[in-house]
Amino acid sequence: MLKKTLWGLLALLVLLATAVAINTVRKGSRQLPVEPLAPVAVDATAVAARLAEAVRLQTLSSRDDAQLSADQFKALHALLQARFPRVHAALQREVVGDLSLLYTWKGADPQARPIMLMAHQDVVPVAPGTEGDWEVPPFAGEVKDGFIWGRGSWDDKGNLLSQMEAVEMLLASGYQPPRTIYLAYGADEEAGGARGAQQIAALLQQRGVRLDFVLDEGLLVLEGLMPGIAKPTALIGVAEKGYMSVVLKVSATPGHSSMPPPKGTSAIAMMSAALARLEDKQLPGGIRGVAGEMFDTLAPEMSGFARVALSNLWLLGPVVQKQLEGAASTNAMLRTTTALTIVNAGNKENVLPGRAEATVNFRILPGDTKEGVLAHVHSHVADAAPGGRFELVALPGAVDASKVAPTDSAQYRVLNQTIREVFPDALVAPGLMVAGTDSIHYGAISDHIFKFSPIRANSEDLKRFHGTNERLSVANYQDAIRFYHRLIPQVAGLAAK
Repeated sequence: MLKKTLWGLLALLVLLATAVAINTVRKGSRQLPVEPLAPVAVDATAVAARLAEAVRLQTLSSRDDAQLSADQFKALHALLQARFPRVHAALQREVVGDLSLLYTWKGADPQARPIMLMAHQDVVPVAPGTEGDWEVPPFAGEVKDGFIWGRGSWDDKGNLLSQMEAVEMLLASGYQPPRTIYLAYGADEEAGGARGAQQIAALLQQRGVRLDFVLDEGLLVLEGLMPGIAKPTALIGVAEKGYMSVVLKVSATPGHSSMPPPKGTSAIAMMSAALARLEDKQLPGGIRGVAGEMFDTLAPEMSGFARVALSNLWLLGPVVQKQLEGAASTNAMLRTTTALTIVNAGNKENVLPGRAEATVNFRILPGDTKEGVLAHVHSHVADAAPGGRFELVALPGAVDASKVAPTDSAQYRVLNQTIREVFPDALVAPGLMVAGTDSIHYGAISDHIFKFSPIRANSEDLKRFHGTNERLSVANYQDAIRFYHRLIPQVAGLAAK
């Protein structure tokens, strides 16, 4: 009997190994075969100087103060008019919500659905106390050692001006788009986009506009994305996580610290228990949806065990998921994340506070909802504070995750193709944008919204994003201009068919 059992187990192992091997081999590359483009001539010195000028303007935004840095935004508008004369002669320019810009490049076919390129004018402030850590002052706008240095060079004036440069070049060549092209440049993306992108989207919806293709800032051409991938990987954001912050308020009887209440019944104890539960028992995740498609696309390009594992998630899915959950960047792709961000309680060391408050931020995965997140929070807070009084308040600005743009569409394919042409060494795969962008506001007027920035970055570069020593290489900036110069006629021509 034992011998038969052992033989049975051996046969099973052989069958599993065979199935794994076959499944790994049969998954061929999903990369589009394209011919690299001959690089379009771009005057590196001139374009870098124009971006550096824009970086010198401190276009800071605020949720509360609509006129913060208004003079700097208006100076940027004047700079764009002066440096891109063809754009401002040929395109209609509208100012929306005081400081945001909408350009309209009318196409030959007014019946064809238009397309849109997006970027934002505003930048994040420099963290107080870090000014001296910058190699070049953050708003000096200096070109040095092959880089354009300063806040906004990458996020997101690099995208904005590279689009302007590309349109200026196309106009100089006599190009006329088959269909209308919009350029939308919000002034408050870093503050949620309510006065910029949201108003532009509402204006276009009011005019009956439906966009066939939208491209906003987003994922990058990443080096060292994950073990097993040797090539740079360009991830196209096909969806964006939602956003929700919930304030937890727990009340208890205040008193003197010399006579503390029974264990676990003080306001701070109940709040601590609630926060611990929310962090320990997060919403379920998994390798599905956009993350599943990304790994399915990349698996054939991997080597070693990584390729085997990702090609056989039916067997090794739990192992892979555990590994992915161990890193913040990959865990965020798998689930609605929970981040404990603010805690307040008490005002004197010998007084038991009658109230504790905390703010918890959630980035909502496509498929989850704001209502589901709130129910999840309610359940855990109720369990942690059975004898207490608690209240939950969702802060303004909460949004569900975006729709998922289809990857089997002509719109995705032409974006994929353009990336491969301009960055021939890079793999391309769909990805999930875990942070927020202005394009979240355009879901009502387009089904094809993509989030991609034509910028190369490695792990060291990513630390500069919203951080110290933000910079963009001149060579990369030239490629970004070439990317938009190629993309615009490609998408406009495709959409007109």
